[in-house]
Amino acid sequence: MSDRLFVATRKGVFTLARAPGRVSRARPRWQVARAQFLGDNASMVRPDRRDGWVYVALGLGHFGVKMHRSKDRGRTWEACATPAYPTKPEGLDEREPNSQRPIPWNTELVWALEPGHASEPGVLWCGTLPGGLFRSRDRGASWELVESLWRHPKRPGWFGGGAEWPGLHSVCVDPRDARRVTVGVSCGGVWQTGDGGRTWQQRAQGMRAAFMPPERAYDPDVQDPHCVVQCPVAPNVFWAQHHNGIFRSTDGSASWTEITGKPSSFGFAVAVHPHDPDTAWFVPGISDEHRIPPKGKVVVSRTRNGGKSLQVLSKGLPQAHAYDLTFRHALDVDETGERLAFGTTTGALYVSENGGDSWEAASEHLPPVYCVRFG
Repeated sequence: MSDRLFVATRKGVFTLARAPGRVSRARPRWQVARAQFLGDNASMVRPDRRDGWVYVALGLGHFGVKMHRSKDRGRTWEACATPAYPTKPEGLDEREPNSQRPIPWNTELVWALEPGHASEPGVLWCGTLPGGLFRSRDRGASWELVESLWRHPKRPGWFGGGAEWPGLHSVCVDPRDARRVTVGVSCGGVWQTGDGGRTWQQRAQGMRAAFMPPERAYDPDVQDPHCVVQCPVAPNVFWAQHHNGIFRSTDGSASWTEITGKPSSFGFAVAVHPHDPDTAWFVPGISDEHRIPPKGKVVVSRTRNGGKSLQVLSKGLPQAHAYDLTFRHALDVDETGERLAFGTTTGALYVSENGGDSWEAASEHLPPVYCVRFG
């Protein structure tokens, strides 16, 4: 089991370690071991289990987006390259379809960081606002824009969801084939390459966008998957927490089936069991307009039968006047499938040691949490 947690927040990156011995509310099982980049807005943290390196993305306002990496599992850090767009062609007038504001050709936010395939040490993938996909072949020392997706004729039709710009937030590298990569875009659907990024196909067929007119509800190009994950041992199985529902694919994302959530279908985060493609977890909210948990109760939903039914798990979680929201990267499951953690916008961090049956608060006073990852 993983005994370390990396937590990226609005005001720094925190590393928690699992403490030995007896625990209590005054002495939780998970304790903060390090607090780094304090005061800086950390959008992403990503440990790479292939080699122990850790990567952090910071949004520094006027100074822009910056990246750092650690060779020693987060003890010390060094600056590394930041994904950068090419110069915008002169005379190009690209606008976000809803607001009609010009699409920037610069990195506004790092919204996804994923290690590459096991056969490609040093390869990283990065998704950004305004919808770019980047690849590094040297552990973040340099980045290249995946031009085939950025210049795809469908890309100018992508639009902003909760964010002002369209954003690429999910990257799934197929464990069977380094060339097969699937990405999720808000709002632009699900895209997949089978040739290492030379060509791309839309893979959101079957998803439904309730926010669109009826005649466009099933248009794959306008879907808003909030988070897309792939089961490591059954790579044909994908789960997605969508803007207005939960979706599952069993054919490699060629088609999707909608699942009704419980107690709500709205949410951002989803995690799939690493050894059981039928088991997945979600942290529901009410809706886009009301980004709080239903009835003021923080719960986790779990299915163990591929979405045929969902259990609502609440033991150890606040059940009265709790207004926590969990963002798309703030839920994680470790390699055993038994240890889970999620963080919230109110700075709470909860950990389960038994697949979600019960939870304990690891911290209740962190800054708003953006990303949680076991290391």
